[in-house]
Amino acid sequence: MKKHAVLITVLFALSVTYFSVSVVFWEFYKLNKQQYIDHIFTKYSVITQIYKEHQQRKSSEIMLEANLAVYKFRIEKDDAKQDFTLKHGKILKREGFKSVDEALMLNDQGYFTQTVVSDLRATMIELKNEIYFYIQTSTGSIMIQDEELKPYRPWNILYSYTTIIAIISVAFFMILQKLRPLIRLRRKIALFGNGDLNISFKTKGSDEIALIANELESTRLKINTILESRTLFLRNIMHELKTPIAKGTIATQMLDSKKQRDRFGSIFGRLESLVTEFAMIEEVTSLNDKKDFKEYRLVDIIDGAIDMAMVERSSVSVDVKSSQKIFANYKLYTTAIKNMIDNGIKYSPDGHVKIVFIKNELSFESKGKCISHPLQYYIEPFTKDNPSKNSFGLGLYLVDSILKAHSQVLAHEYDNGVNRFIFA
Repeated sequence: MKKHAVLITVLFALSVTYFSVSVVFWEFYKLNKQQYIDHIFTKYSVITQIYKEHQQRKSSEIMLEANLAVYKFRIEKDDAKQDFTLKHGKILKREGFKSVDEALMLNDQGYFTQTVVSDLRATMIELKNEIYFYIQTSTGSIMIQDEELKPYRPWNILYSYTTIIAIISVAFFMILQKLRPLIRLRRKIALFGNGDLNISFKTKGSDEIALIANELESTRLKINTILESRTLFLRNIMHELKTPIAKGTIATQMLDSKKQRDRFGSIFGRLESLVTEFAMIEEVTSLNDKKDFKEYRLVDIIDGAIDMAMVERSSVSVDVKSSQKIFANYKLYTTAIKNMIDNGIKYSPDGHVKIVFIKNELSFESKGKCISHPLQYYIEPFTKDNPSKNSFGLGLYLVDSILKAHSQVLAHEYDNGVNRFIFA
């Protein structure tokens, strides 16, 4: 998920925007619809007035229909349809009122005004895209269809909503299109980090992403030049060192004194060992990909390491299942195990190393005193605990470098007189 944090953020922003716009338009739709209903509901007052005048004057049904027709109203006379409308229709609005009527009356004392207050209830109903008004009074009721009014239609709001959503979608699509080069650039950087040094970051354009990509391309070219110079330098200098070492070794055999032959032989042997370790370090640090990594049985790698260390088989105990496998560079991993065997035998009083594989960790156990410095001290180049030992202090440094190339780490623990170095 972290690899696509920017994309996820953009999509989250898009979702929040869609949701917010939808909520706003939904609320606006409800408000607009209610305002429309409130507006058309005012027609009940006209209907009520006509109906009351009809009751007071006791005019004919034809006159009532004529007065209603002026306002595009039609009386629903079918009782069955009235019942169906009241039962299945959707009530849009209903309100109760007090109707106040004043009439001039005559009695023995003369004229007087009589005020009559009666209850009235108006209901607006929608059924099959038609609007009906149902008026109820104390003296009767009537259902009237409004032939002019139609139910609320949200087409304008829907059109506006669709337009805004389309604009937002296009805007976010353009943002995502701008992010596509960034995604391609991330993939190229990952390939470069995995060892594809010939990948090109160069791209067309003048925006910020293009500028970054072109700067990366320039940096890649500089890095390649430095790596090529470094590799050429190290290989040439090691070649030039091996030649005089070989000549010195041959010349040593011509010395008359055995003591001098042994002394100079030891010196040139140590120099040759140092050049070999340098070559191995150069190989590890210049390891750009894992094309030479394969699956091997761990016991086969350990056997190869014991042969490389040229030690007695009795000096090494191996407690590793034959079915245990590891994905590794055979030459490098064998060298790492060989160095650990050399280290354990060299610094152990009994000259014995036990190799154990427990919980996916390869452990090298040997008796002896606990190391006097933290492990980090020993994995630095040219550091060692005992200067008298025949070593240049590159063993653990090389082991640590090889393990890092295999995505592993070197750890150490001490328990009851046993040093335990672990490939974890």
